[in-house]
Amino acid sequence: MATKQVRYEALVKGLHADLYRYAYWLCHEKQIAEDLVQETFLRAWRALDSLKDEKAAKSWLITILRRENARRFERKRFEMSEYEEATITDTQSLSSEQDIENHWLREKINSLPEEYREPLVLQVIGGFSGEEIANLLSLNKNTVMTRLFRARNQLKDALEEEPEARGTYNG
Repeated sequence: MATKQVRYEALVKGLHADLYRYAYWLCHEKQIAEDLVQETFLRAWRALDSLKDEKAAKSWLITILRRENARRFERKRFEMSEYEEATITDTQSLSSEQDIENHWLREKINSLPEEYREPLVLQVIGGFSGEEIANLLSLNKNTVMTRLFRARNQLKDALEEEPEARGTYNG
């Protein structure tokens, strides 16, 4: 039991920040991200004996987190709104030029189709390689690399299309 506790504490200490960043990226709400991470670590504790390779711990935990996030929607029915959340922005919270750029980039990444967005977020936020992303998403590595390439190109095209609109926030 003591070695299980030590292994678990090492996982939490080493990977909590990465899991939280990814969870926040998925749900965009601090409390929900914290709940997702907590539930992920709870499930990880229960199944810790099934983790044989410590090098695979991050991928294993991300997989658990993704499943936990999916569980949030299993029984939940959402009311449709006339307005898309992405079109309603709080410009008062954008305090600096960097905040504006970050907000713009998040919007553009969120507007990507999920098949391109998810591998990109796993690579940028999670720090996963193409092969690791392929394993996490149960895809071929070449498919993942193609999707990453297309996602980056779509972001680049968006950057080239909107330089004037992005500059108008600067005053």
